[in-house]
Amino acid sequence: MAAAELLRVVHADGDLVPDPRRRMPGRGAWVHPDPGCLAKAEKRRAFPRALRVQDALDVAGLRSEIERIAGGVGTGYSRPVEEQRKQVDPS
Repeated sequence: MAAAELLRVVHADGDLVPDPRRRMPGRGAWVHPDPGCLAKAEKRRAFPRALRVQDALDVAGLRSEIERIAGGVGTGYSRPVEEQRKQVDPS
């Protein structure tokens, strides 16, 4: 999986905040912008471990952002990564 396909997430005041521009300060965690992947990360308690926090984290804002991205409505992601790369003739 290419890094361009992942969504960066940071911890801010007890909430998981999406960081699509990858500019927010602090330790970040990465998740595939898919509701199933988010559910799996929640079940495994991956975010508190990755972000090194002891408290429970609120994922409601992150969940709504991932559902918006997965639905394809105004995502800001124009094309898959494979389409953005130039093709090189191997001969």
